Amino acid sequence: MEKILVTGAVGQIGSELVEALRDKYCNENVVAAGHRTKPTKEMKEAGPFEFVDVLDKDAIKLVIKKYNIDTVYHMGAVLSATGEEKPQLAFRVNIIGLYNVLEVGRECELERIMVPSSIAAFGPDTPTENTPNETIMRPTTMYGVSKVTGELLGNYYFKRFGLDVRGIRYPGIISNKTLPGGGTTDYAVEIFYEAIKNKHYVCFLKEDSTLPMMYMPDAIKGLISLSEADINQLKHHCDYNLAAVSFSPGELVSEIQRIIPDFKCEYKPDFRQEIADSWPKSIDDTAAREEWGWEPLYDLRAMTLDMIEKLRIKLGHG
Repeated sequence: MEKILVTGAVGQIGSELVEALRDKYCNENVVAAGHRTKPTKEMKEAGPFEFVDVLDKDAIKLVIKKYNIDTVYHMGAVLSATGEEKPQLAFRVNIIGLYNVLEVGRECELERIMVPSSIAAFGPDTPTENTPNETIMRPTTMYGVSKVTGELLGNYYFKRFGLDVRGIRYPGIISNKTLPGGGTTDYAVEIFYEAIKNKHYVCFLKEDSTLPMMYMPDAIKGLISLSEADINQLKHHCDYNLAAVSFSPGELVSEIQRIIPDFKCEYKPDFRQEIADSWPKSIDDTAAREEWGWEPLYDLRAMTLDMIEKLRIKLGHG
């Protein structure tokens, strides 16, 4: 029976990942861990929760030994926009924090560590259309630098120490359950809330800024599927491109207007536009599809319909 620790469990992806893992492996076998943000009542009551600072290696090891953990999903990170406002913090959490998790994994001989990367690992020199799995990676943000470092560290620990470290490069993630936490693609979540509540949104990216995106159910499905894949089928380890759908704010607005015709959007780009301009418009995920059978479930229309349906209920606008 797997015993799993999820760091960053109170974050946008982590909170829903914990729920999915507990549904799959039983509540008591999945330990949620956060730094300072308090967990929801549901998360805390459903299974074990611990406050853990990933910069404290001893604290990580203590929790792993306390619960006899064999698998870690390391979701704790400072995201792109926040990382540019606080680059020193992003360096410490995203790089030193990961190093601590890998070292504890090596010392405790864990079975597997899952370490998500991001399309932020690419940069302005990277081909923007159908970005290959192997390509030039010169990111211009601290978040991107930390993700490239994470991929290299994970691959190093696999080859040098035999530690089974795996990871995928996430595109922007859209969720109807949890709010985003300082990312450049946050508009694609905020816009739904404002469309339903106020029928008006001011977008911080340009109308034609196309980026790769993914609905949360696919994001969770992809990470768990890679974790469960036969290692003998994997030619890559910490650097799988993962794609679902690419769209611009303008295209998303058009889809929302199919359901909410009087919704209006203004465009007032801020510092996040420069970050978005350094990222791909679409990515090639052939390696993930061929090596472990990746296939997304949601396109733009299906995601938009589901987001609005779920949020109308959540916000009491049904």
